[in-house]
Amino acid sequence: MTNLHTLRNREQQTAWILLIPTLLLLLFVFGYPILRAFWLSVFTKNLGTELQPVFSGLDNYVRMVGDGRFWQSFWATTVFTTASVLSELVLGLLIALVLNQAFLGRGIVRTAAILPWALPTALIGLAWAWIFNDQFGVVNDILRRLGLIKIGINWLGDPTLAMLAVIFADIWKTTPFISILLLAGLQSIPKDLYEAYSVDGANVWQSFRNITLPLLLPQILIAALFRFAQAFGIFDLIAVMTGGGPGGATEVVSLYIYSTVMRYLDFGYGAALVVVTFLILIAAVAIASLLLKKYRAKTSGAI
Repeated sequence: MTNLHTLRNREQQTAWILLIPTLLLLLFVFGYPILRAFWLSVFTKNLGTELQPVFSGLDNYVRMVGDGRFWQSFWATTVFTTASVLSELVLGLLIALVLNQAFLGRGIVRTAAILPWALPTALIGLAWAWIFNDQFGVVNDILRRLGLIKIGINWLGDPTLAMLAVIFADIWKTTPFISILLLAGLQSIPKDLYEAYSVDGANVWQSFRNITLPLLLPQILIAALFRFAQAFGIFDLIAVMTGGGPGGATEVVSLYIYSTVMRYLDFGYGAALVVVTFLILIAAVAIASLLLKKYRAKTSGAI
C-alpha cells in the first residue's frame, strides 16, 4: 500500500514537472495581456497626459457609461451577433442533416461545403463589398435583370442595408463550419435508436424532435458558444466591407476599440473597453458551461 502511494506521488510530481512549461507559456501568452489590460484600465494614458500613465481609478469605466458611441457600437455588436449566430445555427443544422444522408457525391459536397470557411476573411470581405456595390455589384445586376429595381440600391450606404449585408456575408462564410461541427455530432448518434423508434410508429419529425435534437444539444451549445465569441469580436470582415459605416451603423465594439487605441491613442480608455468586452465573453462562457453541465447531469440521471 505504501509503495503504491509512493508511486502515485511520483507520477503526480512528474506530471506537474511536465505541465509547468506549458502553464508558464499560457500565463505569458494569455495571462500577462489580460492583467496588463486590467492594470492599464485604471490609468489615463492619452495625448492629454503626453502618453504617460496617470492613475485615475474607475474614471474610464464611469466615462464609458456616458459614452454614446460605445453604446451604439455595443448595440450594433449585439444585433450582428444575435442575427448571425441564430441564422448560422439554423442553416448549419439543416445543411448537416442533408450531408448526413447517403447520396451520390456526398464526399465531394462535404469537401466543397467547408471551402467558404477556409478562405481568408479579408478576401471574402472585399469580394462581398464588390458584390453589394451599388453600381457594379452582382446583386443589383440580378435585381435589374429580374425587373425588380430600375436604379441600383446603395447597399453599403444605408445603415440598415449595410448591417444586413455584413450579416449575410458572415452567415455565408461561417455556416459551413457550423454544419461540419453538427455533422460530426449527428454521426455519433446510433442508427439503432431511429430504427427502434420507427418500429413504434414514430415519423421523421418525431424522430428529429425526440432523438436528434436532444442528443445533438451539446454540440449545438458548443457551436453557439464558439460562434458567439467569434461574432462578438468580429473585426476584419466589417472593417473591409464598411469600415464601420455608414455613420457608425456597423461599427462594432472591436472597431471602436481599434479606433480608440490606434487612431486617438487613448490607451487607458481602450483598455477599459477591452476589459468590459472580456468580462462579457467570460459571462457568456460561464452561462453556456453551466447549461452544458446541467444537461449532461440530466442525461446521465444525476438529477
